Amino acid sequence: MADMLVNLLQIKDYHTELNSLQKEEGIEIFRALAPDKYRITKWVQEHSSINAAGECDVCFSNNPVSCFIAAKGSKIVGYACYNATALDFFGPTKVLEEYQGKKIGKALLLRSLNAMKDEGYVYAIIGGIGPAEFYEKCVNAVIIDSSKEHSIYDHFLAAIESNE
Repeated sequence: MADMLVNLLQIKDYHTELNSLQKEEGIEIFRALAPDKYRITKWVQEHSSINAAGECDVCFSNNPVSCFIAAKGSKIVGYACYNATALDFFGPTKVLEEYQGKKIGKALLLRSLNAMKDEGYVYAIIGGIGPAEFYEKCVNAVIIDSSKEHSIYDHFLAAIESNE
């Protein structure tokens, strides 16, 4: 899986997306809090993977916590992390299938990338991308060609196990 690069100086503000989600869908996006760590990491493990839960867990050690949650009331419907596997990396992220298409993923992405920008980053890396077209459309991300051959995830245990 390749990585993508985003120029944070050119991304849109996130407030419009968040306000629209709140008004139209009743969905809020907010920075995760330490008291919710186990509930959130359990949700991530159930809806993403044990590997994503490990990355999310690391985010609770960062200051500020580098995980954003999308919730409808007390129900988690999505999340996005940054500075998990490596500094300046966005991901992992997930929105429940029944909530996809409501721009929650875009709002989580913009909120996270703006947080990275506020913390002093000028560029961000979207690690091990899935939907490249989504990132191209939302934030003008571009593929990092050299990441197709070698990635930070090369020594990822799940990748090693799949080659055995």
